[in-house]
Amino acid sequence: MGVYSFKANTIKGEEVGLDTYRGQVVLIVNTASKCGLTPQYEGLEKLYQQYKERGLAILGFPCNQFGAQEPGSNAEVEQFCQVNYGVSFPLFEKVDVNGDARHPLYAYLTEEKPSEDESSDIKWNFTKFLVDRDGQVVARFEPPVAPEEIAPEIEKLL
Repeated sequence: MGVYSFKANTIKGEEVGLDTYRGQVVLIVNTASKCGLTPQYEGLEKLYQQYKERGLAILGFPCNQFGAQEPGSNAEVEQFCQVNYGVSFPLFEKVDVNGDARHPLYAYLTEEKPSEDESSDIKWNFTKFLVDRDGQVVARFEPPVAPEEIAPEIEKLL
């Protein structure tokens, strides 16, 4: 079943089953508004615009677990992303990606694709998971990997 068995709340608080994205290639990213990597929002939006018609979905999950770099409310996060980066891909409510309160989706993602040091924990903001059209996690990209560097991997799955 892969990622399709999970649910998450949109940034507006509406529960969505990830099976909504069945048949699409999905890039799942934990994001933050006050991080040195925050400009990756621009690259993510470019990827989304470039490939959404071919079946790419990008799902942003704001997280405040790394240096408290996502301190705002969900509404503030949404406004920041739209005003500063023109983000049009779906954003979800703030979640924990590590620890006892980690969102079940992130428990699954990190189990399926641990980092190279075999730790399942997310190391920082903008860790990216690429999911194929069948809902299976096929790749993990650590925070320094720029969105445009992922384009060839996305191309292979589209």
